[in-house]
Amino acid sequence: MVTFETRPQATGAGGLSADFIAELRREFTANRANKIAQNAVAGTSIDTVALDHEIATATAHSFSHKLDDWAVTNQRQTGRCWMFAGLNLFRVGAMQKMGVKEFEFSQNYTMFWDKFERANYFYEAIIETAERPLDDRTVAFLLDSPVEDGGQWNMFVNLVKKHGVVPKAVMPETQSSSETRKMNSLLRAKLREGAEGLRELRASGADASALAERKETLLRTIYRILCIHLGTPPGRFTWQWADKDGEFHRDEETTPQEFAARYITLPIDEYVCLVNDPRATSPYGRTFTVEYLGNVVGGAIVKYLNIEIDLMKEIARRVIVGGEPVWFGCDVGKQMERKLGIWDKHLFDYGALYGEEFTQDKAARLDYHETLMTHAMLFTGVDVVAGRAWRWRVENSWGEENGQKGYYTMNDSWFDEYTFEIAARRDLLPAELQAALDQEPIVLPAWDPMGALAR
Repeated sequence: MVTFETRPQATGAGGLSADFIAELRREFTANRANKIAQNAVAGTSIDTVALDHEIATATAHSFSHKLDDWAVTNQRQTGRCWMFAGLNLFRVGAMQKMGVKEFEFSQNYTMFWDKFERANYFYEAIIETAERPLDDRTVAFLLDSPVEDGGQWNMFVNLVKKHGVVPKAVMPETQSSSETRKMNSLLRAKLREGAEGLRELRASGADASALAERKETLLRTIYRILCIHLGTPPGRFTWQWADKDGEFHRDEETTPQEFAARYITLPIDEYVCLVNDPRATSPYGRTFTVEYLGNVVGGAIVKYLNIEIDLMKEIARRVIVGGEPVWFGCDVGKQMERKLGIWDKHLFDYGALYGEEFTQDKAARLDYHETLMTHAMLFTGVDVVAGRAWRWRVENSWGEENGQKGYYTMNDSWFDEYTFEIAARRDLLPAELQAALDQEPIVLPAWDPMGALAR
């Protein structure tokens, strides 16, 4: 039987005393504004209470430069935003070349190969770290996240260059491609089981060829699981369609690589990753990467060039005004009203409700795990006033239910605080930054927040 003390208990150093708790109660009750805030939040969402309606109503959804005239896509219950955004970037040119109003590349196809390539990447990392103890932080990180839905621009390009692309009709969605949680759970179980076997084999003195043979056996199982969940990716297919004028077309016996070469009209080899990371560990004008951030063994590494936020915005503005969308990564959930489809740095005034402002800047939020890249989308429009962008149009991949039929509006204040990355052509950079891209990158640890989009 538990005995409860009715007299004040002694509190050790650093503990919460009864006197301090009583003081907090008195202070809270004495402030009438606290009671009003409590009553409001008790009955409704804090976002409803804290929403700045002046900002919400002043945020127009019209733009001086707007590219999109197509419907948004839907990644459903998955973390495939990065590949949706990448394929959506490519589909603009594909639709123009085919002469159609609507077209989607198969996101299921690219996910299949990402999962399979990432399984191989994971097993190679396990072999490489096999002599480290299980509680080594890098080994623990690898085992925590052996297969996820997320990814990065360079990882997307690796998939396209190696495996090509196919139309969505050739490899359509399945239940598991649209809701990956169960499939991922089972894949993680198999990958961790395989990691145990590889580490034990290494501990027994096995050489590299024996480890490679075991890995191949493990990958056969992963391939079979993926085929069961996602379908078998095509090696060759015939693609036929009628264009917007009713004219019929057919591509006979095409490989995914040939299809990519024919209908991806952007020069993907010229694109680089530009990030804004204001932390002291990531100097501007330097390249960096994140350890074990990748998917294709032998593919290009994820390589970032760190630039000032104003230069990032200027490059994005120029690309959009020039007629192309822009792939970008951000911390999507901060200061967002999903139904209205609005982002603004000050959209929700939580500080007024709590009587205490949130004061960390972008660098501190990264350092203290308060912000990171969580989502990738496309900029498809920009509102320019006196040569300066002050509002951005965003094509999301969450379906048409929210925003303006799935399109969102980002005020420029939000770009500064929560946008971290764009993919853009190398020649848009000043000469000194183009040269900086050839530097050997600083290597950040595997758990650094700049790798979070892949997790």
